[in-house]
Amino acid sequence: MKRILIADDHELFRAGVKQLLSEMPHPFLVDEANNGQEVIEKIWRNDYDTVLLDISMPGRNGLDVLKDIKSYKPDLQVLILSMYPEEQFAMRALRAKAAGYLTKAVKSDELVTAIQNVIKGKRYISPSLADKIACYVEEDNNKALHETLSDREYEVMCMTATGKSVKQIAMKLALSDKTISTYRARILNKMNMNNIAQLIHYAIQNDLINQPDA
Repeated sequence: MKRILIADDHELFRAGVKQLLSEMPHPFLVDEANNGQEVIEKIWRNDYDTVLLDISMPGRNGLDVLKDIKSYKPDLQVLILSMYPEEQFAMRALRAKAAGYLTKAVKSDELVTAIQNVIKGKRYISPSLADKIACYVEEDNNKALHETLSDREYEVMCMTATGKSVKQIAMKLALSDKTISTYRARILNKMNMNNIAQLIHYAIQNDLINQPDA
């Protein structure tokens, strides 16, 4: 029997995925984790066939957790499920060797198809993401400013651009206000910007802030 770990800090979302898995033809043994540290601890102790990983959890973000998973167990298949649209994190997830990337708004039948593919050791790339990959390859020689940011800096940038305060971001990411302020200063420096207004303008121009709240 295949074993799946659902890693998400929202209990209702985990319950919904568990229900979907229970309706699939082949039964699964399902385990759960609600933060990055718990994911790593469970992966050390147990053998899973697939991890369904949220990209935005308290503490360490999903991309950092993904990199650790692939470092510890490179053959473990990880499917990213996120509230962030593909434009924002899909390419970063695929570069970190995720088996696929889906938004949480995806229809249940596509999620089932993705899980079935990933369980078999295959990647799942949606048609829309395939188009974005093609565009990314074509534009790779002219890397955008936000592509110079680390994964955590990029996450903080996106949250800042939606109008979230330092305190709100700190609470969401389980970090200190001082740490978030340091990230914001580093982001502005890397992107050659003087203030948050310029950052917001840039994010709007590059379609980086059209995500629902994660």
